[in-house]
Amino acid sequence: MSKRFPLFSLTVAGVAATFLYSSAPVAADARSTSRPSPPQSAGNIASNFDVSASLKKTWGSGEIPKSASPDVVGAFRFICGAGQISYDDPIVFPGQPGRSHLHQYYGNTKADAHSTFVSLRTSGDSTCNNMGDGTAANRSAYWMPAMLDGKGHVVVPDYVQVYYKREPIDSPACDPNSPIRYGVCIGIPNGIKFISGFDMASGKPGQFTARFKCMTPDGNRMLGRERMNMTDLKADCVVGGFVEMSIQSGRCWNGQLDSADHRSHLVNLLRNGSARSCPSSHPYYMPQFTISSFYRIRDGDDLDLWSLSSDAMYPKLPRGSTSHFDYFEGWDETVKAMWVDHCIGRKLNCSGGDLGNGQQLKGAAKPKYGWTNPERLVPIPEGGMRM
Repeated sequence: MSKRFPLFSLTVAGVAATFLYSSAPVAADARSTSRPSPPQSAGNIASNFDVSASLKKTWGSGEIPKSASPDVVGAFRFICGAGQISYDDPIVFPGQPGRSHLHQYYGNTKADAHSTFVSLRTSGDSTCNNMGDGTAANRSAYWMPAMLDGKGHVVVPDYVQVYYKREPIDSPACDPNSPIRYGVCIGIPNGIKFISGFDMASGKPGQFTARFKCMTPDGNRMLGRERMNMTDLKADCVVGGFVEMSIQSGRCWNGQLDSADHRSHLVNLLRNGSARSCPSSHPYYMPQFTISSFYRIRDGDDLDLWSLSSDAMYPKLPRGSTSHFDYFEGWDETVKAMWVDHCIGRKLNCSGGDLGNGQQLKGAAKPKYGWTNPERLVPIPEGGMRM
């Protein structure tokens, strides 16, 4: 029998991680070594305020969420309100305001073309952890192409759900002693940035394609079927209900905070029959997240006219085909470790910013304006990449 060392946690180059090491031989790909080379790090920039002020007792009582079983992954979810709208993209066009197609932002309220990891960590409130005084624990920035109504307006979502998930640290997927190990299980690296979804540079679908659904007015039930674009949404959607647009991120990381195409440093699991694992080039297995935007349908809307701002660059493709999202990490490292260690690491079912340890992010259970955005339609601003 192989010798097995105890579970322990550490921070590798600023990335919170928990590892199980073993002297047992392991298979190829991500299991080719139990000690891959250290990943890049943007370092740890501590919050410039008392981060405890952005937390509260979970749901007022400090309760611990239930296990996510029978699901095999731990879950951490929170709700964001809609943020700023701009023609900026600090990943594709850093330092070049007005160069991109129109984006709808969520998260850090000061994110713009000049944003860096340092600026995100040291400034801005958040529509995902709204404090009203610039003291959000989650200062990450999220942005997507703006939804247009075909009548000169941006359709601003009522809310956005962000959902992180990964197998817990004691699962076979994370255990280097396991023949079905996926990779070295880590949290979200400090300062990582990436794009997921349609590749605007090549004009080709990315590894992950957006999904569009018609949802009931309470947002809890799908009407009709899921689609890869917005064609024929009108057949299933109802006034008062929602159009939901969702995209997922990659899970296997190569240790680099960015790449030339802002995509290839993250890939999906490889499949070999029923087995799955991270490729040896991308040995770190991090939480995958899904971002879902909910757009309310009102009287007078014509879904046959709705499109994404990025669709104008590829007018021959079905509307919605160019959906993608950008992410620039800016979490307080201590708070991030809470939900990684508890919600993900212990396979808990955390929602509304519940950190799994009796604490909860303030302002992460619903937008500051409630579940209905009072500024649902806004005129398309001048400037930017308009075709």
